[in-house]
Amino acid sequence: MTMPDLTMERIDTLRLARSEGIGPVNFRRLMAEYRGGMRAVAELPERLRRAGRSKPAYVPTREEIEAELEATRRLGGEIVLLGDSRYPAMLSHLPDAPPVLSVLGDTRLFSRRAVGIVGARNASAAGIRMSETLSAGLAAVDIVVVSGLARGIDAAAHRAALYPGLTVAAVAGGLDQIYPPEHKNLQAEIAQKGCIVTEAPLGTVPQSRHFPRRNRLIAGLSLGCVVVEAALRSGTLITAHMTRDYGRELFAVPGSPLDPRSRGGNNLLRQGATLTESSEDILAELPETILAPAPLPWAGNSGFSEASTPWGNEVEDLPKAMREMRSLLSPTPIAVDDIVRRCQFSVSMAISALSELELGGFVSFLPGGQVVLLPEALI
Repeated sequence: MTMPDLTMERIDTLRLARSEGIGPVNFRRLMAEYRGGMRAVAELPERLRRAGRSKPAYVPTREEIEAELEATRRLGGEIVLLGDSRYPAMLSHLPDAPPVLSVLGDTRLFSRRAVGIVGARNASAAGIRMSETLSAGLAAVDIVVVSGLARGIDAAAHRAALYPGLTVAAVAGGLDQIYPPEHKNLQAEIAQKGCIVTEAPLGTVPQSRHFPRRNRLIAGLSLGCVVVEAALRSGTLITAHMTRDYGRELFAVPGSPLDPRSRGGNNLLRQGATLTESSEDILAELPETILAPAPLPWAGNSGFSEASTPWGNEVEDLPKAMREMRSLLSPTPIAVDDIVRRCQFSVSMAISALSELELGGFVSFLPGGQVVLLPEALI
């Protein structure tokens, strides 16, 4: 089957994005090096072999990608690639911007100012009311509310911004997966009036390892993010830390020190988050405009040159850099910046070494600029 309105270049770019061992960092790197998806995916098996991958990596066929595109289209959704006009401009500025998004609903919301609202699943009545109040106040002045469709704070934020159609739900699974199950009607309403977005392909059942990617979408789509209630150890704080790392505004609602659900937010306030009691507190700190789309080295005349790639003239040092990176890493996630600071190589060479290790199946880049040594590398 041939999709009449799709070029082979686009299909091969999707194949690259969906291939095993290709995270956001390597996607950018290979697209830049080979000036597009068609040549990159053609060279991928050899690149994976040279990187030391012991078993053949999964690379989807063109037929599989065409089937995914058609199934997404039948659902009423679309697939958006990094560099597309409909790709969220705010998201394109992340160093680990997702190469591909599956979207159901109104993509025009991506071009408007947005604020994330996140918090506890087991939220208090006061927390839910605060989430609703903040969300409604933002929607009343045409601010899009982004959240994660979870129980508690997230659901309250979505519902309060739903009727103006100003809410985006970032989800961990495929567009055809309902999670949590009791949000079936809410998810359907958001798809009709707002927008649902995910990095996952159709059929992906949400698992715990998928939620950091969902959190990256919330932080990346938004000019700022509000934490309403959060325990000291919670997924909400992952979103908060990503928000700060991405250079976006961080807000937190103060709470009682006697309530464990307030301790995470109170701690963020100690660290410099903006104290938030109303939507006016958010609007006072929010930028007036969103960012323009980030330039991409493989898209048109972007000033890309071979000398500006991470490879530079240091290719001969790459095996040595890979060995050092591997010795510094462990199964405990660590920030890429920390690894780079502790090695003897340049930033570009360190990133190249880590990227090659990902191609080889030895490390994995995690959302929020972290990297981890995989179990296979310990053997």
